[in-house]
Amino acid sequence: MNHNIQQFKADFFKALAHPMRIRILEVLSEGNKNVNELQSILGSEGSAVSQQLAVLRNKNIVFGLKEGTTVIYSLRDPLITDLLAVAKRIFDNHLVDAISLLEVIRNES
Repeated sequence: MNHNIQQFKADFFKALAHPMRIRILEVLSEGNKNVNELQSILGSEGSAVSQQLAVLRNKNIVFGLKEGTTVIYSLRDPLITDLLAVAKRIFDNHLVDAISLLEVIRNES
């Protein structure tokens, strides 16, 4: 595979590699929001939310449209919602495996 494509993919996943950015994407998967709405939902300062939105914007994962004095943020690609859902299923599978292993260990004691 082309090194440039691998680097692009790595940079994309780096942009997702922060809990607040993941949460922002989850919230935006439910619908468009402005910074104040995101701040309220996330229970975080506006500057922190804005900082994380800047990372997501720079990687073209989200975009903002100005409506008056407010910027409304959206997912650039609705497939991000699918990506988050697949990731959740993968993590759920890992948890099921870990729980099964724990039960085996407990039964051996």
